[in-house]
Amino acid sequence: MNIKRIGIAGAGTMGYSMADIFAQYGFDVTLWNHRQPTLDKAKTHISEGVREKIAYTTNLNDLSNVDLIVENVTEDEEIKNAFYESLSQIVDDHTIIATNTSGLSINGLAAHVKHPNRFLGMHWFNPPTLILLIEIIKNDATSDDVAQAVYDVALKIDKKPVLVNKDVLGFAANRIQLAVIREALSLVEAGVVSKEGIDDVIKYGLGFRWACIGPLETMDFGGLDTFYHIADYLMPDLEDSHRVPKSLKDHYLKGEYGVKTKQGFYDYHDGKDEQATKQRDEKLQKVYQALYKK
Repeated sequence: MNIKRIGIAGAGTMGYSMADIFAQYGFDVTLWNHRQPTLDKAKTHISEGVREKIAYTTNLNDLSNVDLIVENVTEDEEIKNAFYESLSQIVDDHTIIATNTSGLSINGLAAHVKHPNRFLGMHWFNPPTLILLIEIIKNDATSDDVAQAVYDVALKIDKKPVLVNKDVLGFAANRIQLAVIREALSLVEAGVVSKEGIDDVIKYGLGFRWACIGPLETMDFGGLDTFYHIADYLMPDLEDSHRVPKSLKDHYLKGEYGVKTKQGFYDYHDGKDEQATKQRDEKLQKVYQALYKK
């Protein structure tokens, strides 16, 4: 499968970032959104060098002749299902359709796609310009050739794709992330460590090491015998609640959603939101440059 023409459906932050990246690597890109103002705003965020090389449209039919469509519409199952049903009527049967959902069932969405063998998840991470990982998630009917084609496209744009062979809630990355968050919030809520302390544990310890070697490699270096003995006494004591952590729920019910509302676990008022975002991106850029820049 030779993918040259790529359609991006949805022109929010993830969508216009994808369009920008694909265009920089020489793909023929069409960026679709159902609202023109969103498209106009997206265009201002795209790199000047490729801004005019991208086609911008509000007409879904303009995606009818592309090789791959990556969907980024609202993270609502009904909206996505309706989108796929409309899209299936206009695209070629061989067109690969991928969703950037963060956790909705790939099998569930595939039920609304004509020829589900050409449908799969292509889960990017924010900010997509710096985070290398892309999860490629198969549904039960996804063709191996389709999965391989999308995997190869991810390699061509210098990403680090991981194939997720089975559709499970949260895929791989978010399952691991939420497991860590559950234990982290449990320790904070119990007064074992402060919120600042738990963030430092990850930033300067586990996260620092995991940026270079993964958890299974870490066990190999530390010794599986050592990790076996730690697991033997520690696993029974770990947080295993199936409820949303109390502190997360409390913030949610107060409408405190983090940076977007200027209040979450931390305070982001008085320009602290922009400062925190800038610092995050600068640090990620330094890690990227140090570890992966050719």
